[in-house]
Amino acid sequence: MTEDQQKGVHLERRKWLIATSIAGGVGGIATLVPFVDSFAPSAKARAAGAPVEADISRLQPGDMMTVAWRGVPVFLVNRTAKMLADVVTANPMVADPTTQHPFSMPLPEYCKNEYRSRADHQNILVVVGVCTHLGCTPRSRFQEGPQPNLPDNWPGGFLCPCHGSTYDLAGRVFKDKPAPQNLDVPRYKFAASTSVLVGEDEHGEA
Repeated sequence: MTEDQQKGVHLERRKWLIATSIAGGVGGIATLVPFVDSFAPSAKARAAGAPVEADISRLQPGDMMTVAWRGVPVFLVNRTAKMLADVVTANPMVADPTTQHPFSMPLPEYCKNEYRSRADHQNILVVVGVCTHLGCTPRSRFQEGPQPNLPDNWPGGFLCPCHGSTYDLAGRVFKDKPAPQNLDVPRYKFAASTSVLVGEDEHGEA
């Protein structure tokens, strides 16, 4: 199989996995990951890449929600002060701490910082929920410490159930994992203090 054919297979597998993940929810972590009640743009608009507005007014500290943008899940996490500290703890454990090698989109300038988020809302993490290995959807594993399929010094983050890739609470991939790169950070901006527009910022659409 040629390299182009392999890429095609991976792309089709990614689309299938994402579609089933969104349709079927997130299994055992459903209580931790409340999906938005409805996605504002139509399916046709989303497919065309229209920005998606997420209401985070009910997103409590330590919780995560998911919206669909361009046919992929986007995670929004309201990180606590402890979770932000865990990002710092993970610095020596991750493969690309400053995202020198982004996956499919450049890291926005305003997220080129320790927490990969906007400085005025550094607690809010916005990342594309697509594993950079083969396109599975990672699961939240925010609790620290030893637990199944995770190291004893686990600082909290995300676990991809397909091949065991792990990401920290800034979406950075840990060293020596199948996934080669960090989770993407799309362009985004705060339309209001309780509303995030995913896929668009002050410079236009992604």
